[in-house]
Amino acid sequence: MQNPTIAERRTSADEVFDFLHGQISALKLMPGTRISEVEIAKRFDMSRQPVREAFIRLANQNLIQIRPQKATIVRGFSYEAIQRSRFIRLAVECEIIRRACAEADDADLKRLRRSLEQQADAVARNDIERFHALDYEFHKTLCAAARCAFAFKTITENKAMVDRLCLLSLTQATEMDKLLADHREIVDHLQARDEDGVVTAIRMHLSRLDDVITSIRKSHATYFED
Repeated sequence: MQNPTIAERRTSADEVFDFLHGQISALKLMPGTRISEVEIAKRFDMSRQPVREAFIRLANQNLIQIRPQKATIVRGFSYEAIQRSRFIRLAVECEIIRRACAEADDADLKRLRRSLEQQADAVARNDIERFHALDYEFHKTLCAAARCAFAFKTITENKAMVDRLCLLSLTQATEMDKLLADHREIVDHLQARDEDGVVTAIRMHLSRLDDVITSIRKSHATYFED
């Protein structure tokens, strides 16, 4: 039975937003796919108002395009927007990792090591969606270890732009191995309190997307708006 307190905190708009965000991020709704307020409202047995609120939030993250008098569609990738969001994310995560190097305690490191074990299991099973979810939690745990949990909201907002690209890249057999190796290096430097090393590691980790963007822009050109 659902906890009433939790249920009260979540709105109908939250429910729709989380569902559609998940579907778009997981590429179950591909760029160009039409989505209807009426159909989503029927699916969730609710009025169109919360659906409209969820649509606006998704549009603000550049995940959908609301077109007056026309169908709302899932947006393609914007190279310019991706570059902008990556710049912001890199700046934030570099500061986060510096603080985590000073603030992380044994409990934080234990959680991160446990995450690495789970990621390794996902890699062994070639479970792309599971690894993607664990990657999300890993970076959230880094924010908590830095005593800056609030910063994960900024990371998430900017991460949404590239999540779909990340998921496409993970279909390449070696990509999960590379990301897991990066995560291990980050945790090793954190444990050693090696600030320069951990900043270099996070920069290398986030820069891997450069090649991914170039590759996917060539192989899936129709998914890009610019």
